[in-house]
Amino acid sequence: MESCCRSCMPCLNRLWNWVWPDFRYPNVPNNNNHVIANPAVVHSAEIRTVSGDIRVPSPKKRPVQLYAALFDFQARSDDELTVKEGDKLSVIEKRGEYVLAKKLTGSLESGLIPANYVALLQDEFAKHKWYYGNINRVKAEKLLLASQNKDGSFLVRISESHSDEYTISARSEGKVYHFRIQRSSIGAYFVSDKISFATLGELISYYQKNPRLGVPLEEPCAQQRELFDMEPWERPREEFRLHKKLGEGHFGEVWEALWTTENKKVAIKTLKQEDTKQDEFVKEVQALKSLHHPKLIQLLAMCSRGEPVYIVTELMSKGSLKSYLSSAEGQVLTSAHLIYMGSQIAEGMAYLEDRNIVHRDLAARNILVGDDLVCKVADFGLARIIKDSVYRASKSTKIPVRWTAPEAAIYQHFSVKSDVWSFGVLLYEMMSRGKMPYEGKSNKEVLDLLSSGFRLPCPTRCPQNIYRIMMDCWAAEPSKRPSFHALHSQLDTIYARIYFKTIEV
Repeated sequence: MESCCRSCMPCLNRLWNWVWPDFRYPNVPNNNNHVIANPAVVHSAEIRTVSGDIRVPSPKKRPVQLYAALFDFQARSDDELTVKEGDKLSVIEKRGEYVLAKKLTGSLESGLIPANYVALLQDEFAKHKWYYGNINRVKAEKLLLASQNKDGSFLVRISESHSDEYTISARSEGKVYHFRIQRSSIGAYFVSDKISFATLGELISYYQKNPRLGVPLEEPCAQQRELFDMEPWERPREEFRLHKKLGEGHFGEVWEALWTTENKKVAIKTLKQEDTKQDEFVKEVQALKSLHHPKLIQLLAMCSRGEPVYIVTELMSKGSLKSYLSSAEGQVLTSAHLIYMGSQIAEGMAYLEDRNIVHRDLAARNILVGDDLVCKVADFGLARIIKDSVYRASKSTKIPVRWTAPEAAIYQHFSVKSDVWSFGVLLYEMMSRGKMPYEGKSNKEVLDLLSSGFRLPCPTRCPQNIYRIMMDCWAAEPSKRPSFHALHSQLDTIYARIYFKTIEV
């Protein structure tokens, strides 16, 4: 070792194996369906299982989060960036007490700004009348061609081929035209690459005032519930045939079923009618149906008349993350695979965070796994349609104490930040390959331990930087816990470094 330089390959390999002892890069297929190894990796190996090789894709290039300057800041050196209050920025990375940011308008300069001078901007377009979310091209055309609309009517919807892009659908001369809204590498929105906008709202406002698309954008589409929903949300119970019980949770059983009229397999969560808040049930589930994100389980239908209540969702091939982790396939997952899965969960939770929706029961049992390690958050918002007496009963085991933040378990102060605490416990479940948190302790003992400052120990084979993220999630003061956007970004960054086999020395 004394004669080696810091940059020689044997030393770097030894350091790599110390930092990531269980990582083996999974080969990925190219476009010709031949397996190729990452050229940056010297030794690569597939994980072979009975069901086939487990592979994870290369890190995707996702748009940078949009920030705004809170105050004026005058650069004091060439490394710093002068900004005005309200300037739209993309933050490239954090550097101590500063962030490296790039302007999204004007000069497009980049430089350092004090971190407390910028704030994350949430997407506000969901509040606009023209935003219709996750409807497809056929639905958009049917809506716009309805008699209540006229030429100049338009709507914006999520792109069918790219979940982080959008489409403008507009009516002109009795026809509907569609225009794709793309995202640049710094997160700006554009239809034509000659002009881009920091927000979706700014883009729509511009084209309303400047009809350069060739069709006018005058009035948002008149929303008609009958056409917008296309089919009734409430479905007859007779349409569903229960096949196989998949599991049981705090609030009911989960079954694999056949939706006979649609001829497709679905998952059904059953609930006792007496446990639901009847006056809020339909309204709440309708609200949940409007949530669309690739990392959330899609709600398809419900049967609220009679016993038991059915909540019908898409079916995921591998079942719950809890059961998957304990399976033979789950036990051979490496840290790389688990971090990739954790990043997806954080992405889905960030979407809920933006909409102030609190999950209240985030755990491995409520994450569903599909092919290619796709993970989706399930049961979001379900706790809100369950009677409080069922959820909060102090002598009941209904409340998931081991996953619940102290302020929520003791005082029922549920928030996005209590969900962040639960996410830390979920990471523990994943990195320990399915171990029960606080194994052998009663709920009371768990609360007593947490009150004394105790936290779950670092699981065997868990990288230290992932354990640090867990500890951040378990900050005693809720405001000091990270956001889900920050968690998603951190996990994405770590995963990319593993994938391309680059480490910070």
